[in-house]
Amino acid sequence: MRRCLWLLLLCAAAQAEPPYRVVGDGIPQSLTATPGDAARGRAIVANRQSGLCLLCHSAPIAEERFQGNLATDLAGAGARWSEAQLRLRIVDARRLNPLTPMPAYHRTDSLQRVGAAWRGQPVLSAQQVEDVVAYLRSLRE
Repeated sequence: MRRCLWLLLLCAAAQAEPPYRVVGDGIPQSLTATPGDAARGRAIVANRQSGLCLLCHSAPIAEERFQGNLATDLAGAGARWSEAQLRLRIVDARRLNPLTPMPAYHRTDSLQRVGAAWRGQPVLSAQQVEDVVAYLRSLRE
């Protein structure tokens, strides 16, 4: 019985560890072996069903009307932040600012008011995070 309990605790602790490592104000290592695709990242940022980025941010996506003005303009994001810094801001911006309204797009633990169907699932997959990072890195002006 004790051995089973110990194994359960060990497994729970292993699951609590994020699959990435934060160094300073960024996540230096890619979350995937496949490089991000800026075109796919742009589509995620523009998509009002999955990314929801334009709800709060504005971006140089002229065909998308009614962009947000509550958060930082994404134009020039690639010049303002490094790849590692962008990755952390998308994965879990609360690591930088606990009071930010920005959702944790790739964190799954310690979240509140998550519907049962979505519990344990990130908003964006690791590949989608890398795609958004690639798009934001391409925004230099």
